[in-house]
Amino acid sequence: MSRSRHAGRSSGAPAWQAGFVVGAALGAAVTVLGRRAEERARAGLVDWATVQRIAEARMRNAPGHLDAAALAAAEPAYEAAMRRVVPALEAALGTPLPGIVERVAVVDRAGWVRANLATFAALFGRLEGELLDQVVPPGAGLAKASLALANRWVTTRQFGLLLGFMGQRVLGQYDLALLSAEAAPGQLLFVEENVRHTAAALGVPVDPFRTWIALHETTHAFEFEAHPWLRPYLAERLEKQLGGLSRSASDLGRDASRALGRALRGGDGHWLERLLPDEQRRLFRETQTVMSLLEGFSDHVMDAAGRDLVPGVETISRRFHARRATRSPMERAILRITGLDLKMEQYARGERFVAAVERTAGPEGLRRLWDGPETLPRDGELEHPDRWVRRVVGGAAPSVPSGTAGRPA
Repeated sequence: MSRSRHAGRSSGAPAWQAGFVVGAALGAAVTVLGRRAEERARAGLVDWATVQRIAEARMRNAPGHLDAAALAAAEPAYEAAMRRVVPALEAALGTPLPGIVERVAVVDRAGWVRANLATFAALFGRLEGELLDQVVPPGAGLAKASLALANRWVTTRQFGLLLGFMGQRVLGQYDLALLSAEAAPGQLLFVEENVRHTAAALGVPVDPFRTWIALHETTHAFEFEAHPWLRPYLAERLEKQLGGLSRSASDLGRDASRALGRALRGGDGHWLERLLPDEQRRLFRETQTVMSLLEGFSDHVMDAAGRDLVPGVETISRRFHARRATRSPMERAILRITGLDLKMEQYARGERFVAAVERTAGPEGLRRLWDGPETLPRDGELEHPDRWVRRVVGGAAPSVPSGTAGRPA
């Protein structure tokens, strides 16, 4: 009897010890995995190499793919367009644009994505340090690190799909690094695959369409390069907005989920604006006002100057703007969820304002738009251009009812 009890106690001890060893080993493994996961999670909020692969894969089957030889063959057409556009704009706007002709690149959709990846990565770089400290602080462990990795997986794919979507639609871009330490001039990019595809879809000749697009983007170069105050003005607001976004990541995520739900249900206002506290909302509105002016001014000039430069400009403009206003339900949803619908609103609001200023104040009024931050439109002035004219230009400006200003006949 005593021998059997002794044997039972002897056989139980190794099992208990084995359990302890296994538990310790599992604990050590979890600790090691947690540290490795934490290291991977703190590598960044977005995997930009994967973003590029996803975007390029999404665009691979888009119509109108061009090889490097075809892109190079299109360069003389843009060079010829720029030789006509720059002198016309210099004469119309009264400001020289030296050097812009030498800073033109013809790219495919993938080239546009690569150019913009650097911009997005730089913007996120301003946020990552503080946000990563909140999401996965040092020693956070496996659970928080795994959640951060899952969030990065989702965010990476969202960015990839977004850039893939945009890369099939952008025609041209004045590429300017607002937050760059060096105030280097911008570069004009023309996405030839999209330019050709859009010209064919509109049923217009491609060469006049290229010139028309070049007018718009070169006007953006005029806006920034002829007015040195504009770049630091926008950069300062962007810096402040990025700083404000470093508040609690958990609060931001909860607010974004609720706001996105309201956006999908078609609530009042824009969901991006509803995420922001009062000071950030003020900066957001100031930035949107400037962007509306930038886009509206370029749209106005491209049509006005285009009358003498672009054969059939009225047809091109009418068909292009009709196409811009016609979106599928899926496209409208994507634009609203991503905030790109704000850019569509900027074109319309800004062009109505600029056209009304020219009607009521003439060329002098257009020049005063760019005197400095104090002459930018203030609250309500985009919708009521007569208020801006009275404040900046002076005199009794005729009233222009909201929504009636449009493209000059």
